[in-house]
Amino acid sequence: MKKSIRALISAAMTVAAFSQTAQAVVYPLPAANSSITGENLEVSIPTDSRLPLEAFAAQYEMGLSNILEANPGIDVYLPKAGSNLIIPQQLILPDAPREGIVVNSAEMRLYYFPKGSNTVVVLPIGIGQLGKDTPLDWVTKVESKRPFPTWTPTAKMHEEYAENGKNLPTIFPAGPDNPMGLYALYIGKMFAIHGTNADFGIGLRVSHGCVRLRGQDIKWLFEHVPVGTRVQFVNQPVKAAVEPDGSRYLEVHNPLSTTEEQFSSNAIVPITLPASVSKLLSDPSVNQDVVNQVLKNRSGMPVKVNGVAEAHANAPLPVTEQSDAQPSETPDSNFSAKGASDSAITQPPPVEE
Repeated sequence: MKKSIRALISAAMTVAAFSQTAQAVVYPLPAANSSITGENLEVSIPTDSRLPLEAFAAQYEMGLSNILEANPGIDVYLPKAGSNLIIPQQLILPDAPREGIVVNSAEMRLYYFPKGSNTVVVLPIGIGQLGKDTPLDWVTKVESKRPFPTWTPTAKMHEEYAENGKNLPTIFPAGPDNPMGLYALYIGKMFAIHGTNADFGIGLRVSHGCVRLRGQDIKWLFEHVPVGTRVQFVNQPVKAAVEPDGSRYLEVHNPLSTTEEQFSSNAIVPITLPASVSKLLSDPSVNQDVVNQVLKNRSGMPVKVNGVAEAHANAPLPVTEQSDAQPSETPDSNFSAKGASDSAITQPPPVEE
């Protein structure tokens, strides 16, 4: 099953700084001297809702981590009916070239910069488990693409499953139950950007190192990203920006755990500020009390940290949805039996799913 993300919302959404479609969230690309795009939204959970948080995350093209950071204390399994939900769709672009694909593992988002479009497509992702990490500092490219991929587990993965009394097939056949989903972009020698058969893992550390996307998102990427596209992996839990009017913004996410102790405990993972961010925050106009609060809250949303605070500066845009815009479940009908049984296509190499 997959969640529909059609959001037929009021005219307020029309004036927002981005376009949300059934395929992707497309933001206008800021000017070269600017890094902020999008608007945060605030929606109401229907009074009769019995849906999990994943349903709302999928509707608004968010990962669970994004929603949880912006809404601390919310119930993952059953968000309180009638309560308000902040959708963190304002963001600072990663500190990286605005070219091809940029994967920021720390915020669990993938950015795609289509050539000549003056837009950026932002999609939520799932990444590698602790010890099976998605690359954090790597520049590569899309080597090939494949619809209806089979999955060939590595020898290490066979050993891992065998230790737990489980067996993996030599080749996992294509289809909706394949952990790689229905589309894959192969990068480097051992990794892929691919779909999934478990949408609840988007915004979580669940894979063996590959990048996972929801079904409609990987389909969109597959159809729009050419082979040879540059791919850069970064790990930036803290992003900062100076805007043309002199405003300075700080966006802080929870850093990825680097040890089993950090991962298993409730202790807050410490943040190390990059030199570029420290320099930006050293400006005399910056309010260090606000900076400290942003570092503490880790809301994953840009906050202005200098000048006179404006009451509406970071307030989310209230959105009134039509009754048929709420999340719903629809069968995933994209799978083609013909594609699954096409033995003429060369099998892909083993990958760390």
